[in-house]
Amino acid sequence: MNRVVFTVSNDVFTDQRVNKMAQTIYAMGFSPLIVGVKRPDSLHFAPEYAGIVRLPIWFRKGFLFYAELNIRLFFYLMGIKMHLIVANDLDTLLPAHLVARIRNKPLVYDTHEYFTGTPDVALRPTRRWFWGNLENWLFPKQQTIITVNNSIANLYKEKFGKNLVVVRNMPRYRQLQLNESFSIAGLDPSKNIVLIQGSGLNTGRGTEELILAMQPEYGICNTQLLVIGDGNAKQQLMDLADSKGLQNLVIFLPRMPYDLLMQHTARATIGATLDKPFCTNYLYSLPNKLFDYILAGLPVLASDLPEVKAIVGKYDVGMICKSNEPQEIAKCINEMLSDAQRLKQWQTNCLQAAKTLNWENQEETIRKVYSRYL
Repeated sequence: MNRVVFTVSNDVFTDQRVNKMAQTIYAMGFSPLIVGVKRPDSLHFAPEYAGIVRLPIWFRKGFLFYAELNIRLFFYLMGIKMHLIVANDLDTLLPAHLVARIRNKPLVYDTHEYFTGTPDVALRPTRRWFWGNLENWLFPKQQTIITVNNSIANLYKEKFGKNLVVVRNMPRYRQLQLNESFSIAGLDPSKNIVLIQGSGLNTGRGTEELILAMQPEYGICNTQLLVIGDGNAKQQLMDLADSKGLQNLVIFLPRMPYDLLMQHTARATIGATLDKPFCTNYLYSLPNKLFDYILAGLPVLASDLPEVKAIVGKYDVGMICKSNEPQEIAKCINEMLSDAQRLKQWQTNCLQAAKTLNWENQEETIRKVYSRYL
């Protein structure tokens, strides 16, 4: 079988998109190998559809992390057998590009976001200069480029004059089988649950404002907030909840396997996705959790972003919050919870929309991309 090597800058476990891509091309007859990073908290992961290699990296973040990762990736890729390289995001593109040129191997570039528009890059002049120049050099040289939504594809087309293939990051379709004995520590089963989940509990995702909306003065009654995931802002968010005396109203859980996560998701009342448009990447984001909520039949409370608004509006699966102010978030939550009939209709609409908004309906596009390399 032809080996396809995926390069990522994470520990592979939580990268739903790469894992689904690997599953799809495995079914096509390829042999996927995903090369990522070994971290102290990396969970065991050995899927049947792909080999997993986690490179040990001494540095945990910043320039030294990316420098070490790129060097290690380069030498690792130079030393293994492969048929095709798939570079995921700009932070692994350089070694993949160099190895592809040296070894005369084809390369697919899958950019999961508008990388130079992320807050860690766009708001820091030195990083913006470095990654911007790297992208300006490498992007025009790529022949096959995939991205996650039409807005980001259009931004890149305007900038580089290239047509990108759009594969939206949706979950596989399934009818969730709930474990009736399942319970969530700290949550009162008699109360409503507002959920926000994701591997990136980072600045600008709206979680801070959602926590503040749970304060008694905003009038959300008989409701708890569940926050699932990890990220660079998680400790700050926990400290915020403590400082506001919301320990019993805001429950934090760590990242977890996807099937377990969806058991939690399906038991919530409202799913929140509240990214703030303070950078280009967040403005045009289309979060994974939006589609996870829809799959679970969970009405959505979403921020007013173009890609998100288009999905929520087209399929009528929830409410758009016009601002990220805590008072406005609380107002929307109260409005959603006060109308049981509308909430039930949103649940029904979600389950119907999930039959369309799923990975299986993306696979035809994926097969067209990769079939040329069989």
